[in-house]
Amino acid sequence: MRYLILFLTAVLSLQTAQSQERQRARDLGIKPGILTPGPLNAITDVEGVKVGHRTIIEGDDIRTGVTMILPHDGDLFRSRVPAAVYVGNGFGKALGFTQVQELGEIETPIGLTNTLSIHTVANGIADYILRQPGNENVRSVNPVVGETNDGWLNDIRGRHVTMNHVFEAIDNAKTGPVEEGSVGAGTGTSALGFKGGIGTASRILPEKLGGYTIGVLVQSNFGGVLTIDGAPVGEELNNHYLSSEVPYDVDGSIMIVIATDAPLLSRNLERLAKRAFMGIARVGGFASNGSGDYVIAFSTNEDVRIDTERSGSTQNYTELNNSETTPLFLAAVEATEEAILNSLFMATTITGDRGHTQKALPVEEVLRILKTYNLLEN
Repeated sequence: MRYLILFLTAVLSLQTAQSQERQRARDLGIKPGILTPGPLNAITDVEGVKVGHRTIIEGDDIRTGVTMILPHDGDLFRSRVPAAVYVGNGFGKALGFTQVQELGEIETPIGLTNTLSIHTVANGIADYILRQPGNENVRSVNPVVGETNDGWLNDIRGRHVTMNHVFEAIDNAKTGPVEEGSVGAGTGTSALGFKGGIGTASRILPEKLGGYTIGVLVQSNFGGVLTIDGAPVGEELNNHYLSSEVPYDVDGSIMIVIATDAPLLSRNLERLAKRAFMGIARVGGFASNGSGDYVIAFSTNEDVRIDTERSGSTQNYTELNNSETTPLFLAAVEATEEAILNSLFMATTITGDRGHTQKALPVEEVLRILKTYNLLEN
């Protein structure tokens, strides 16, 4: 057992070191879009939002994990955030989405994991809520969980994610910088011909447009023809869907979580969620038959918070006018695009189940290509 622990510690240390060597797209001079990122360029630029990971790397074949997003640090069940979901292509096993569509609110942390562990994660989230002080008489919980299939690199049939992993991811959740790449729910994923994973980005609107923040986190695991800031990188590398040189599985999925501090209720949050799909298109995704492409959007703004303990039969909200949503839509597109790119740039090469290897994006080659298109900023 001692040697196993030492081995696993060494593996995790190596992965952490590799991750530290990787750089985000913007740090390399790749700056898609016209809006300004937040200070962290992450979903946690939206005040109060927390992200936690539990990465599971064991032996030769377990490469998976859990990622948890907490909309705020209060009682999520009693102080619910308005929310919406959008399904771009429904080849997925999302849980809890119909109630979000029906009621327009989220009452739990949001979980991301692999396809066959989604029910375990839902059970873990339900347990977490039921254990909270004041919830002793709660008889119904709607866990919201998304997934992508990491079965190429991970022994997915082993269903190695446990409820304790869920609790650890929630306990690990924090504000500040978000770990990206081959971590948490992105440990075993692949995207656009390379190693995918967790990525995040944000945009802040100018004060004259409200000064609101949009933050996005993705779990990338989908195919297409990789495009970076308009450059046909996948074509230049001859690694893309229908390429004759590289075996390419275009099917897969992507989970996108959007947070904003703009006062939006579920109707306009759904409109916001739809725009994230355009960010997928910007990087070359096109929603193949076997791709599950889902977006969850929520607002942290106190003016639209849903307080279940508020007395009376009505609630009053102050919501942004429809005419003021346009810049938020652009922000969602740009942040989604950059979050996906960060998931690629920060991911490390992973070898896993049955000896399968998914190589990381070849950064130096990509930069060389982008230079030929005059797309790098100093």
